[in-house]
Order: sequence, then C-alpha cells, then structure tokens
Amino acid sequence: MKDSLYIVIPAYNEEENIRQVVSDWYPVVDKRSGSSRLVIVNDGSRDNTLEVLNELKQDRPKLIVLDKENGGHGSTILYGYKYALEQGAEYIFQTDSDGQTYASEFDSFWDERTKYDMIIGHRNHREDGFSRVVVTKVLKLVIRMCFHVSVTDANTPYRLMNAKALDEEMGYIPKDFFLSNVLITVLFTKHLKRIKFIPITFRPRQGGVNSINLKRIFKIGRQSLKDFKELNRNI
Repeated sequence: MKDSLYIVIPAYNEEENIRQVVSDWYPVVDKRSGSSRLVIVNDGSRDNTLEVLNELKQDRPKLIVLDKENGGHGSTILYGYKYALEQGAEYIFQTDSDGQTYASEFDSFWDERTKYDMIIGHRNHREDGFSRVVVTKVLKLVIRMCFHVSVTDANTPYRLMNAKALDEEMGYIPKDFFLSNVLITVLFTKHLKRIKFIPITFRPRQGGVNSINLKRIFKIGRQSLKDFKELNRNI
C-alpha cells in the first residue's frame, strides 16, 4: 500500500455540487497507488445526494460511498477518518463538498507529505463572506485562551495528514464532536507534531444552501468554548 491516499469528503444536501466535486477529486486518487480511494460520506442527506453518488460510483472503482444518519460535519469526517484508518490508509486528505476548494492545488501538499505530519491550507484570502473571516479570527482567539497555543487556521477543510499521526490523536476526540478538525489541529500543535500551513484559494460555495448560519455558529461557539476548557484538562 505504498503511499495510499484516502480523500475524505463529507456531504449533506449537496446534489447541486456533488457531480463536479467527484469530477474534480476522483482523478487525484485515480493517478495514485491502486489502494488509494475517494471516500464520500453522505451525512443523511434529504435531497438526491446519495442517489447521485451511487450513480457516479458505477464507473469509478476507487469511489467509496458511505451512508450514515445525519450527525453534522464533525461526526461525519470522524466517520470517514476511522474508515480510512481501518482500511490501512497511509495518508488522509479532507476537503468539503461545497466546491470552495481546488483539486489543482493538492499537488503542492502531496509533494511535502514526508516532511510533515499534517499540512493545512491557509485561507488568507477568503471569498466566502466577511462573517466567516470574523468567525475564523474569533476561533483563533478562543483556541489561544483555552489551549494556550496559536494556530494559523485551525478549521480549514483542506488538510493532508499522516495516517499514523492522526491515529495517535483520535482517542482524544469525543464521539461526534462537532469541531473535530479544530481539535485535531490543536492536538497536533500541543503534541508538537510537524505542521505546515500553505496558502490556498477559498472561493464562495458553488451551489446549494449553506446549512450553517450565524445564529447556529454562535450556538456552536458557546458550546465549544465550554467543551474546549474541559478538553484541555485531558490533552
């Protein structure tokens, strides 16, 4: 399984985007080792996302479609990470299914894979709205307050991880934790793993409706602040 790559993409009500997302990302695994896979986890979508995925996988042998009950972004990526680890992945990459990231920028991450435990995209020029920029800056401050570490961009859905390094941290993450990627970034930082941030393009959502609004972000943030303080005692 030399350099096997598993790309994990969560999907919830993405029927408008999912064909293009698969079209963009499938070639990335197709040109790599035979054991590499594109894993899309359907998070209980209420539209036709699952039906479209099942159609797409018919002529794409490296496309794996997993289906689960709706649980949110955090639980869905954890579901995908655990699957990739169980399958023996050596590298795990995660991005989202809203079309905001470019597969064309992946190679610069892959080229550095042996030098770092995790390489994360830095959204230094975001195009998805001022409110999201504010959320990212507030999150950075909260992380510093709760965990006493500074991270450049903790929640970017564009990250390449060494599977062994990720597996070492999975036991610290509560089941179905909503901000799983944030906590993974914090864990890698606190445990002195090798991390590099690379600037990426982050464009607006390419279709469909974002399921996260400011009211929900505030609610999640308030709960996360409480969770972070408790988690810091155990990590």
